Amino acid sequence: MTKSELKELIAPLSPNLNLVEEGSEFLIVEVQPSELHQVAKQLRDHSKLAFDYLFSLTGVDYGTELGVVYHLESTKTGAMISLKVKTADRENPNFDSVFDLWPAAEYNESEAYDFYGIRFNNHPNLRRLFMDEDWKGWPMRKDYSDDFNMLVR
Repeated sequence: MTKSELKELIAPLSPNLNLVEEGSEFLIVEVQPSELHQVAKQLRDHSKLAFDYLFSLTGVDYGTELGVVYHLESTKTGAMISLKVKTADRENPNFDSVFDLWPAAEYNESEAYDFYGIRFNNHPNLRRLFMDEDWKGWPMRKDYSDDFNMLVR
């Protein structure tokens, strides 16, 4: 399925989507945080799209915004897309969990929380995975300050 064909099928899911074809291997579907779960469910359940495989979920610090990029594939058609969501709220970045749609998201959402401080509503066990529970800050954010960098000592 081409990017243009995917765009025609995805566009009706919400009038607020931004669909970007150029400059990427995948069609990029930009969604508003309030519509993330609804659109993700439609992408998974739509008979012609059937994005049933979440193969990557990554937290991102864009500088002024924090976000998550979801790479989805349809094992039925072989089509792949990037689903992106962003927020300017760096103090309380918060998105709906997609764990109930793709169970593989459980670990990756915890990783995004651990490194970026992004919280996921309705996540079954959101916790730090790599950093100690009492670790201060979010080490993958661009504004993170590491007062003790053992690599340069």
